[in-house]
Amino acid sequence: MLSAVLDTNVLASGALTSSSIPRQLLNEWRKGYFKLYISNFILEELKEVFEKPFFKRLMTEQDIDGFVNLLETDAIPVQLINKVREVATHPEDDFILATAVNAKAEYLVTGDRHLQDLEQFKGINIISPRTFSEIIEYEKAA
Repeated sequence: MLSAVLDTNVLASGALTSSSIPRQLLNEWRKGYFKLYISNFILEELKEVFEKPFFKRLMTEQDIDGFVNLLETDAIPVQLINKVREVATHPEDDFILATAVNAKAEYLVTGDRHLQDLEQFKGINIISPRTFSEIIEYEKAA
């Protein structure tokens, strides 16, 4: 089974837009097509994103709480034992990379072009949501 870490930007987009590729990825995860790993760092960063006025206008507190609760209960938790430092262009992205490393995930799915530019890190493929969606479709057809 495929395994992935979805970056905070992918999770936030998936929570917000029902017809987006990130939402499709979340739906595929819920159907069991891949294992989703998550760290406390990603959960906390996601909660901060949801506090922004943009999200407050478009999502109710109940929607936000339900989405965060879904991730907390159904995604596979990852402890950040092995640290990643000064690899990404933004320090917070090192924590995203560390989540994928500690999970031993096959994929890190992100909309962040700077992370995508790495292409791979310690055997983890760093790809766009669209590319991961195509991989899932390929696996489903096989």
